[in-house]
Amino acid sequence: MGLSPVSSGSTVDAVLEQLQAQVSAGSWPVGERIPAELDLAAQLGVSRPAVREAIRALTHVGVLEVRRGDGTYVRSSADPRPLLRRVARASARDVFEVQLAYDVQAARLAARRRTTADLERLELLLRARDEATEPDAFGAADARFHLGVAEASRNPVLIEAMRYFIDRLHESMRAIRLDHDVPEAGPARHRAVLDAIAAGDPEAAASAAAAVVEPTLAVLETLLGGAR
Repeated sequence: MGLSPVSSGSTVDAVLEQLQAQVSAGSWPVGERIPAELDLAAQLGVSRPAVREAIRALTHVGVLEVRRGDGTYVRSSADPRPLLRRVARASARDVFEVQLAYDVQAARLAARRRTTADLERLELLLRARDEATEPDAFGAADARFHLGVAEASRNPVLIEAMRYFIDRLHESMRAIRLDHDVPEAGPARHRAVLDAIAAGDPEAAASAAAAVVEPTLAVLETLLGGAR
């Protein structure tokens, strides 16, 4: 099974489909290095950034593994496309329910494992979040802070899961900033998370992280009336 040029339109999605098809069909077995980005771009008739984005998406869900200075290898033959479609269609409530689980555990672990460098970086990320006013910039800054907490957890699975999920969190926070009926936790609650992490108090950090998400989730639950 070979690659073929993709049509114009949803280029990254089309590239991802073809890369996954190669893996699922066994054309690229687990443990094998796939062709270089430039070669893939030439075969598919797309730009190198489109190939890189598709590889990044498949890396986030564990299909591929990028080894710096060596290339990209097949890590799993599992097909993540059903998961990708589900995440793409997820409601804001779905996103915040998952965020609650991720954030609580990330904060708990970060309080145990954070370094001085982590705390300095989180201070900068929190300041950027507090200063963001435009909805898209706010959504991006909020997502970066939450990812920063996960990165301080030193749990590679949790970090990769958050990296994969972060785009949907960005979109959801942007939507909430535009919708005045749905509250978002302000600077004080996010500061409480960072303070507990800095104090090395895992349970206080977990509790503070829950307090960031739960009020928004409660309003979303009320607005949707329990419907799925």
